[in-house]
Amino acid sequence: MKNLFANIKGDAFGGITAGIVALPLALAFGVSSGLGPEAGLYGAIFISFFAALFGGTATQISGPTAPMTAVSMVIIAGIVATNDGSVEKALPAILTVFVLAGLMQIGFGLIGLGKYIRYIPYPVVSGFMTAIGVIILLTQILPSIGYYPKEDEAYVEKFKPQAEELILENILKEEAGEGILVLENFEETINRAHLITSDQILNESQTLAAKDASGTIGALKVLPRALKQINWLELLLALGTIIIIYGFKRITKVIPSTLVALVVMSGIAYGFNLGYRPIAEIPGGIPTPKLEMFTNFSLTSITPYIFTALALSLLGAIDSLLTSVVADNMTKTKHNPNKELIGQGIGNSIAAVFGGIPGAGATIRTVVNINAGGKTKLSGMIAGVMLLIIMIALGPVASKIPAAVLAGILITVGIGVMDYKGLKAIPSLPKDINLGPLKLSSEVLIMLIVLVLSTFWDLIYAVGIGLVIASLMFMKKIGDLTGERSDVTALKEEAWPDEGNFPQNLKEEVFIKHLKGPLFFGSTSDFQQLTLQIPDTASTVILRLGRMQYMDQSGLYAMEDMLLELKARQVEVLFVDLLKQPRYMMERIDIIPDFVPEEHIFKSFKNCLTWIKQNIKDIH
Repeated sequence: MKNLFANIKGDAFGGITAGIVALPLALAFGVSSGLGPEAGLYGAIFISFFAALFGGTATQISGPTAPMTAVSMVIIAGIVATNDGSVEKALPAILTVFVLAGLMQIGFGLIGLGKYIRYIPYPVVSGFMTAIGVIILLTQILPSIGYYPKEDEAYVEKFKPQAEELILENILKEEAGEGILVLENFEETINRAHLITSDQILNESQTLAAKDASGTIGALKVLPRALKQINWLELLLALGTIIIIYGFKRITKVIPSTLVALVVMSGIAYGFNLGYRPIAEIPGGIPTPKLEMFTNFSLTSITPYIFTALALSLLGAIDSLLTSVVADNMTKTKHNPNKELIGQGIGNSIAAVFGGIPGAGATIRTVVNINAGGKTKLSGMIAGVMLLIIMIALGPVASKIPAAVLAGILITVGIGVMDYKGLKAIPSLPKDINLGPLKLSSEVLIMLIVLVLSTFWDLIYAVGIGLVIASLMFMKKIGDLTGERSDVTALKEEAWPDEGNFPQNLKEEVFIKHLKGPLFFGSTSDFQQLTLQIPDTASTVILRLGRMQYMDQSGLYAMEDMLLELKARQVEVLFVDLLKQPRYMMERIDIIPDFVPEEHIFKSFKNCLTWIKQNIKDIH
């Protein structure tokens, strides 16, 4: 506890500064997610406080981030679509997914998964981060020009036939649930259909229109229509926000330019009564838990969302631990990755219970905290408390913020989150893949696949596909490299220094094979050709295994097949310098001693040579 208050002045200033920086982003991420600005604020408050309290990175500031919000936005849209377009009806399921994701992060920390996150290939992360930027940019174009599909009467009109069809389908489902046979009691269906109001059809049509225009593909689909109906006031507010954010940074970085843009543009719009569109109303008072998610809880109700929650939790883990590395570099400290995952999981779980969107370690806010003097986890806790105070005291004022201003803030976030380092490296990376006339780097190919699939299809599946492709390419490269270095494919073996005094008269009877790398699934196809390299004159094969550090199950069975074939040819096999792990594997399936008895396993080539001289005769 003493350490917690050892730097109270620096932590207080760092936490307050980070909280102020987080305010506009929390509001913007909440609006972007589809759950409203308060969801972003609740997420920032609870994740910042509890991730700092229980986490393993002293200076980390956590809260909603661009990647987590982008994935949450997709999840929310999908669940809302299956609940008649009603956010209120979908909210329990949405928050259940967020709680599950937090609990999974706690589980990752408890089983020690944190140390493995660093093995995510860079091209996958690069493609994903650039896709996040593209998604944010494309989805914020419409609000930045003041176009909302639900309010475009001509656009909504196109969906009325489909809306009527859906309403009738719901009536038939209700009747089926009540045990009414439609064909026998068609009048009941007609009577219920007559009760359908024009407002119901309009509401359903607006929901369908909003759904059709959602996501990147939807935004591009309606963009030509939107450009004909630009609200110039909204566009000017968004452009003014962007100009201030980039321009104020050139003057000073002491005051966050995002906050300056938010205050200035909101002040202008409200002060001059410009007739702008405000964000949704932010409720005042202390946040209350959304206990309705637990009332109808069952394993069957959450089963469809387990994979979604898993993907969200993994993304949060990656996002947080990358920021932890940045914090370590700045403070010359070392974070505890597993403890950090537990802290993030607790923060995300509690935030979800109160209706907040999930988050992770936020790089910019963490850097601001450190530069402002934050050194302990108290700074992150103060940042959360600061946001709570702002929400309680200024909730009604924040509700007057123009929606276009938050769209402008998000556009700068989208531009900033892209991986320009990875994009700039594209021309200089080695081109090791031939696609007809096109030559491409395998890293670039992975990045582009993840980028395109994330942007226009599904973020979660895109990362999974990217990981699979990256793993396959890695295995291919390692297999090729292992094959080259282990000389598995070489027909002529080069003698090692200690083989110089091998008896000349026994060289036809004894074939020596050197393995210089792991025997795993990437190299087994070449290893299986080993028996073809052994001369017909050889009655004994020496396998020198001192550099074969590892053998997997594929390699184990490849070895077994080779030994079976040599046994059928009555060729004896001797092992030299067999290491611990491969020996353990071969003992499990009785290669040792069934095919290679203990007396044929030697600790050194010298011992093996002594045995050769005593037991092998020159018969040629």
